[in-house]
Amino acid sequence: MISQHRKAFNEQFTQEKYQALLDDLNQTFDYEPPFRIGETPVFIPNSFKERLLEACEEIMAVINRPDFKELTQDAFIDPEILVPNESAHSKFVQLDFGVCLDENGDPIPKLIELQGFPSLFFFQELLIRLYRKHFDLPAGSTIHPNGMSTEEFIELLRSEIVGDTDPKQVVLLEVTPDLQATAIDFYAARALLGIKILCITDLKKRGKTLYYLDESGQEVIIKRIFNRIIFDELYQRKDIPREFHFTEEVDVEWVGHPNWFFRISKYAMPLFDSQYAPKCYHLDKLEKLPEDLENYVLKPFYSFAGTGVQIHVTPEIIDGLKDRSNYLLQEKVDY
Repeated sequence: MISQHRKAFNEQFTQEKYQALLDDLNQTFDYEPPFRIGETPVFIPNSFKERLLEACEEIMAVINRPDFKELTQDAFIDPEILVPNESAHSKFVQLDFGVCLDENGDPIPKLIELQGFPSLFFFQELLIRLYRKHFDLPAGSTIHPNGMSTEEFIELLRSEIVGDTDPKQVVLLEVTPDLQATAIDFYAARALLGIKILCITDLKKRGKTLYYLDESGQEVIIKRIFNRIIFDELYQRKDIPREFHFTEEVDVEWVGHPNWFFRISKYAMPLFDSQYAPKCYHLDKLEKLPEDLENYVLKPFYSFAGTGVQIHVTPEIIDGLKDRSNYLLQEKVDY
């Protein structure tokens, strides 16, 4: 991090200021997030920012290839999970990097995983506002590396998620949204965009029309779905009563379309040949295991929060797999 900014922040930090930030956050929506809030922002120097942007450009160049859908068609391990009316491109792409050192000892980002799915866009905007309110941050510092202002960032989200649609006909869709760890992001999205937060059990279907009942019991036709459901998790939840299933064709616009989660999240990792991405292989397409197998992790395509990942990989573990087509072998990264 930038040493002078780190030092200046540490000198002004007090537990009382941090608690005031937490109290402010908890009171914003009368809700306390279940995860720990960092005591400090991270101050990234321009040199590392430029490497991050270069890494994103290299990875996005692959995702934007005209044959990307063809390259990722095997991501759908079950053809019945294909959702109709797929968009031409993913509306959202989230890249997760680890901070490593290159051969010269300089910081370099390394891709850990990526998602064709939205992240905590609204919460991060709320949190930086609270940091600025309760602490003195360096002039000119921003969470938007491309020079976008906060107002432009919010307007971009509004134009992509709501567009020209009446906000009450745009729903943020989740399974039991109030019980999700990311609920504060949903509340912030509702506050900024005026959209409706719905559990999938609240959706009603008539023909190809989706609707919900508002507070007065009136039907509201849904035009857009801001999707926050991980479809492969929902696919396994046979216990959830619902009128609508993702694989049914309905007259709505997905923001973003569920198929892109399958195409991009984890399945795409072996497609990147970059200094910013670890070596990664589709296990079923690998003719010979790496000799330094101890330097790799074994990852199921569709694990959630790291479940099923094998850190200490052996040939015996791989030999015991029933279906190699469901796994990636990915080079370990030294943070």
